[in-house]
Amino acid sequence: MRKSDRYLKIVEWSEEDQCYVGTCPGLMFGGIHGDREAEVFKGLCLAVEEWIDICEQDGVPLPEPTAGKEYSGKFVVRVGPDLHKALAIGALRHGESLNEHCVHLCEKSAHNMAKASRQNVFPAGCVWAPKNLDFRDYGVVSEWASRRVPPSSKVIRRAL
Repeated sequence: MRKSDRYLKIVEWSEEDQCYVGTCPGLMFGGIHGDREAEVFKGLCLAVEEWIDICEQDGVPLPEPTAGKEYSGKFVVRVGPDLHKALAIGALRHGESLNEHCVHLCEKSAHNMAKASRQNVFPAGCVWAPKNLDFRDYGVVSEWASRRVPPSSKVIRRAL
């Protein structure tokens, strides 16, 4: 088993971008996109392999694996008293239990986050990278592209 097999890779169709988008959440930011699903997945697998190699070369620890992870369906969230009160009032207003209300808010937020992440897609071969990594054979794609990623990241592409 390769180390990259331990990380979840997702390829999905984006109606907004009219192309397939491949991401590896939890390991690297950004993603790969293209017109053919299989090619996007192949490019994503290559990008993940390269990402892992570079992290290991630079001594950057890899995050916990994400593939095959099982979830119990419950987790504890600690919030301040004011937020707890606001959520409880919101639940009452919607005729829901506090748990149902929080689940609905989380689902809505997760949907909005997924939609927003698909808006930051770059040409095939490009990925985002933390600024503190030293990518010897890489460089920033363009000023335009780097403005579309979080300030703690940069867009990289293998030098031709």
